[in-house]
Amino acid sequence: MTTGGTPTVETIAEHAGVSIASVSRVLNGHGARADTVRRVERAAAELGYVPNAVARSLQGGRSMQLTFAMQDIGNPVYVSMVRQIQSLAKAQGYRLLLHSTDAVLADELAVLRSLADRTSDGLIICPIRITPEHLEALRTAARPVVVIGSLPSEAPVDSVRTDSVAGARLAVHHLLDTGRRRVAFINGPADTVPGANRYAGYRSALEERGLSVDPALVRTTEFTIEAGAAALHALLDEAPAADTAADHTADAAAEPRLDAAAVDAVFCANDQLALGAAQALHSRGLRIPEDVAVAGMDDSTLTRASWPPLTSVDLGSAERGRIAARMLLDRLSQDGGDAPPPASARTETVTPRLIVRASTTAAPTAPAAERLPEEACR
Repeated sequence: MTTGGTPTVETIAEHAGVSIASVSRVLNGHGARADTVRRVERAAAELGYVPNAVARSLQGGRSMQLTFAMQDIGNPVYVSMVRQIQSLAKAQGYRLLLHSTDAVLADELAVLRSLADRTSDGLIICPIRITPEHLEALRTAARPVVVIGSLPSEAPVDSVRTDSVAGARLAVHHLLDTGRRRVAFINGPADTVPGANRYAGYRSALEERGLSVDPALVRTTEFTIEAGAAALHALLDEAPAADTAADHTADAAAEPRLDAAAVDAVFCANDQLALGAAQALHSRGLRIPEDVAVAGMDDSTLTRASWPPLTSVDLGSAERGRIAARMLLDRLSQDGGDAPPPASARTETVTPRLIVRASTTAAPTAPAAERLPEEACR
C-alpha cells in the first residue's frame, strides 16, 4: 500500500496505531518493544517510507538530525539563532534537536561525547566556558562540531564568534560620550567566556578615556533579570556618593546611599541583566536616563520590553546562527560526515553594532500606562 503524498512520522504513527514518539524511536534506532518495532516497520513499508526517507537518512549511517546545544533555552538571544539554524537545516532535510545545558560543564561535555553514538550527524554548541576538557572533547568528536563563541587558536573545530570585547567598548564609549563618568558594570560570572570578554571591554574603554575601574562599581552575578536587579540594588546600597568616594568611616557606611552622583550610568553584560537593572532603578525612584543611563548587550527582544527601550550592542545572533548552520552543513556535504582535521578548522567573526535607544539618550515621553509593556509594569 502506498499513499499519494510523502509519508511522514505522523502518517506512519496513525497507520501503525502507535504514538509519534514511538515511530521516531524506531526509525532512529533508539529501541522499542518488539511488537511496536514490527508495527512501525510494517506501516513504514506499506506507506512507502522505507525506500524513500528512511533509506536516505540511513545512507552512510546518517540520522538526518542535527543538535543545537545552548546554555539557557529561555534566553531570547538563542531564539534568533534557532530560527536561522532550523531554517537552513530543514532546507537540507535535517531535523533539529534543541538541548539546554544550563551552563553545566558535565552536560556540555556529555553532549559532545554523545556524537559517538551517531544519533546526531552534527552539533552546534554555545559553551559558556572553554576548559581543557572541552578542547579534548572537541578534538576527539566523532562528528562535525561548530562552536558559537570564542575559542583558543589551537582549537581543532569550526567556530563563529563576535568580538564582544569591542562590543563592550562601544557601549561604554557611548555612555562616556553622553557625559557620564561613574559607569557601573553588572557582569555575569567572570570565569565564563562572555563574562571575561565583556569585563575586558569595559576596562579597556575606561582606560582609553583616562579612567580606571572602580571596584565598588563592579558586580558579578548570574546572567538573569533577577540577578541584575539584585546586583544593582546591592551596588547602590553600598556605593558612596561621588564626592565622598574616599570616605570610608563608619558613619559613611552606616546608611545606604541613593545619590545619583554615585552612579550615573550602568553597563550590563547582557540584556537580561540590563532589564533587571532598569527595574531596580525604577523601584528606587531613579529616572532613566536623566539620573542613570542603562545599556546592555545582545540586542535581544528584551530591549523593546523595557521602558524606556534599552540601548544595546547587537552581537549578530541571527547571523551567527546562519553562519554556524552553513559551516556545519558544508562539513556534512564535503567531508562525508567526518569530523574535520585540525588544520582545516575555520573561524568567522561577526562585527558588533551599537543600537542607541532612549535608555541612554534624551528622556522620552512615557506612553499611557495601559500601553506600557507588561514587563515594565512589574
